[in-house]
Amino acid sequence: MADASPPRIGPEGPSPSPPAEPAGPHPDASPPLIAIRGVERTYVMGDSLVHALRGVDVTIQRGESVAIMGTSGSGKSTLMNIMGCLDQPTKGSYVLDGRDVAKLSRSELADVRGRMIGFVFQSFNLLSRTSALENVEMPLMYQGISRRDRHKRALGALDRVGLLGREHHVPNQLSGGQQQRVAIARALVTDAPIIMADEPTGNLDSKTSHEVMALLQGLVAHGKTVIMVTHERDIAAYAARVITLRDGRIVEDKPQQPVHAGAAA
Repeated sequence: MADASPPRIGPEGPSPSPPAEPAGPHPDASPPLIAIRGVERTYVMGDSLVHALRGVDVTIQRGESVAIMGTSGSGKSTLMNIMGCLDQPTKGSYVLDGRDVAKLSRSELADVRGRMIGFVFQSFNLLSRTSALENVEMPLMYQGISRRDRHKRALGALDRVGLLGREHHVPNQLSGGQQQRVAIARALVTDAPIIMADEPTGNLDSKTSHEVMALLQGLVAHGKTVIMVTHERDIAAYAARVITLRDGRIVEDKPQQPVHAGAAA
């Protein structure tokens, strides 16, 4: 359960912390949060088969920050969709928090997505005529949370991303960076342990991109697992691990010392 008053994460990033440990499991680590084995994904396009993923193996532990990189068509978005339970592999297995995703019903998949995963998208995906507060409350409505509790939790999430006071603004009254903050707050409001971000800085300028990455690093510092898709190396540099795909295969998976957003120019 989340703390009653989670720490606020501002654009300046989290307070200084010890250097991140290398990615990958420790000998005494608990079972992985995500375990993907031999995953393939094939699509039928007319008379042709498109092999989006070809025998992918990935293990991700709780609390990791992972960037998935690759050129257009490399399979990175397909991999994220499978991790996010938005798509299923043609072949192979996916175990999420100890549960075999292939054995889940549609309603169980929807429940897993709602409890386990918060999504952040490049295009923000906010309802245009709906306030920031109502946008953030939306995932809680599907969970049957009372209006009073939705309101309280959504305000808390907006406070964490530095937008308290703008909760009644609709998206066109907010800058691109502020809209992405609303999207991050919406991903946080269910207290999901995993944040999946698909090109989260793709529509932002460099300064605002830095602020968004500071927010995401702050989430990792407070125990969230952050997985992002990006084609930008300077954005991937904020993660502690980089997985690179080419033609549906992993060609590199390595830990790195992440850039600290709070100290970046």
